[in-house]
Amino acid sequence: MLIIQNISYQHENKDMLFQNINFTVNNHDKTALVGNNGVGKSTLLRIISGELKPFSGQIIQNSKPYFVPQLFGQFDNLSITDALQIKDKINSLKEILEGVVTEENLQLLDNDWTIEERCDKALSYWNLNDLDLNQKMGTLSGGQKTKVFLAGIIIHEPDFILMDEPSNHLDFATRELLYEFIKSTSSSILVVSHDRTLLNILNRTLEMSKNEVIVYGGNYDFYRNQKKIMNEALEQDVQIKEKELRKAKDKERETIERQNKLDSRGKKKQEKSGVARIMMNTLRNNAENSSSKLKDVHAEKINTISGDLRQLRSNLPAIDQIKFGFNNSTFHKGKMLFKANEINYSYGNQLLWQENLNFEILSGDRLVLKGLNGSGKTTLVKIILGELKLEQGNITSLEKNAMYIDQDYSLLQNNLKIYEQAQLFNDCGLEEHDVKMRLNRFLFAQNDWDKPCNNLSGGERMRLMLCCLTISDESPEIIILDEPTNNLDIQNIEILTAALNEYNGTLIVISHDHLFLNQIKIEKSIEL
Repeated sequence: MLIIQNISYQHENKDMLFQNINFTVNNHDKTALVGNNGVGKSTLLRIISGELKPFSGQIIQNSKPYFVPQLFGQFDNLSITDALQIKDKINSLKEILEGVVTEENLQLLDNDWTIEERCDKALSYWNLNDLDLNQKMGTLSGGQKTKVFLAGIIIHEPDFILMDEPSNHLDFATRELLYEFIKSTSSSILVVSHDRTLLNILNRTLEMSKNEVIVYGGNYDFYRNQKKIMNEALEQDVQIKEKELRKAKDKERETIERQNKLDSRGKKKQEKSGVARIMMNTLRNNAENSSSKLKDVHAEKINTISGDLRQLRSNLPAIDQIKFGFNNSTFHKGKMLFKANEINYSYGNQLLWQENLNFEILSGDRLVLKGLNGSGKTTLVKIILGELKLEQGNITSLEKNAMYIDQDYSLLQNNLKIYEQAQLFNDCGLEEHDVKMRLNRFLFAQNDWDKPCNNLSGGERMRLMLCCLTISDESPEIIILDEPTNNLDIQNIEILTAALNEYNGTLIVISHDHLFLNQIKIEKSIEL
């Protein structure tokens, strides 16, 4: 069991990341922790694991949890056994079996006589049989590093498991292994993930914000349905408040117009009846004071309603606030853009693909490149873009405007500010206010325009990239996306999904996210 009581965390610069967080994970619960980028989900997992200390509050748990982190760079100089904290046990067991039965070796082994068997079982389960446990973590791919830490679960047999984006870098086959493992384990699990297939096999969902965690007693689909009901109610509240604001403004205008008419009539009567000038000035001042009070009363009411409306609108999902507006592709649907005939690529004397590739890409196609890690997906992308020359086979390629967007959105220039970056794509001469209006449409308000691109989160980089595409005079004929959802939270995945569904050009995606591929209407695949 895990009990989180009033946990707060403060950055070194004294900014509070989150505060007074409370929730419980019971034995055998399989729980998702969701929330927008930057709310502190990964930090909270690191606090629970003991890697970070909270600013305040306490954590009550039966045993130390096993942690599968999102980032692995800190382990690159360690061996696999060091990273998994099993080196001492492995070495002690070997020495004991060789006859070196010392008190120290027995103490380090701690009666764990099956440690080697579990290592073999773990490596076999995650298809890591070819790894040497003494190998440095820095020699492994991202997918292999993730699988090493997943293998550690079988080795350590923990009662409680923390996972931070465990399906990142995993191919289709390994993701299926992960899903089956999560379904079958009896351990309690707390998972931070944007993988909605994974989230749907968990039985509880916790939604984290900066000041609270809300518990939903079901999987991700259940959570989304509940949020949909709440958002629909919120949208109704917004509409009611907008109607109330219009009425208040109409009432203010009518009241002031009526008061002005009464004041004008009174003035004419006073002039006709020969009221003294000094009395006229007094009456006029009284009328002006009365009108001013009326204006203040209505202005206060309008300001109150406007404030309520702003608060309600700020709670609307971001996707409901964004407007895309891509320009259309100039190619008619079905026009042949690229054709490969018996192509292959060689590194040295070794061909990359066992069988030569034959395929074509038509204008308007929506296709996915599939293959295990190292199968040559990125190489094929470079061939399609014309960046690599073939030594075998031939291609037919129409001159086209293609854009390759990697998972870090590195087309954005880190040294530029947001507005400067947007201007780079302004090839149709939009006025400054038009560019800033587009930025506003993608949730970059005035106080964001001077923010350096280097400081943007994954979701913000994605939104800025999409904004830049709408600013450009002509949308790319082909957009190629490489693992576009890896660094995004679920809200930003939904924004990206909506944008890609509005784009009518040719779309090529490298992704292992089944649900994302279904939602962006992928129709064809190239399997490597």
